[in-house]
Amino acid sequence: MSNLVVGVTGGIGSGKTAVSDEFERRGITVVDADLASRAVVEPGAPALEAIAEHFGADSINPDGSMNRARVRELVFADPEERKWLESLTHPLINQYLADALAAAESPYAILVSPLLLETGQYRMCDRVLVVDVPVETQVERTMKRDNNDEAQVRRIIAAQTSREDRLARADDILVNDRDLQHVHSEVHQLHERYLTLAESNA
Repeated sequence: MSNLVVGVTGGIGSGKTAVSDEFERRGITVVDADLASRAVVEPGAPALEAIAEHFGADSINPDGSMNRARVRELVFADPEERKWLESLTHPLINQYLADALAAAESPYAILVSPLLLETGQYRMCDRVLVVDVPVETQVERTMKRDNNDEAQVRRIIAAQTSREDRLARADDILVNDRDLQHVHSEVHQLHERYLTLAESNA
């Protein structure tokens, strides 16, 4: 297991993937909560059966996978439905993440999660790195990437921890409002710092 776990988080559209990809290129194990959230609702998983039963047949695609767009629509329209889904999936996701981090062999490991602070996943981490961008940039990037309308993107942002709260809880902040070259350079500096920290933790 790695000596140091760094949690990477940020609001939707902040560019967490671009940042975690850079760490991965440097040989660092990246454990992705989004991948974990897909793995626990794969066809045949008990969680998917519970979702189909709770949300109805249109929550499942013809190929047996979860209809993520439909489920997202339902849970962001009703906070009670969101709570139900989270109480089902979060314990499963956390177990998946803990197992993956325990298997990491790089000097330190990255846990990238949009809900790191909301779900308590930060407790698995020694440090929190927040990828930060202005809200308007989040809206613009997410509309372009996911083909969502502005109202839905703003609802998703409102459901996440506020930008101010995220920044207040950060050990490190990477402002990602420029180009990829800037991300490379910032990650390089953070990588050197984390290697030193991991060594002193050993």
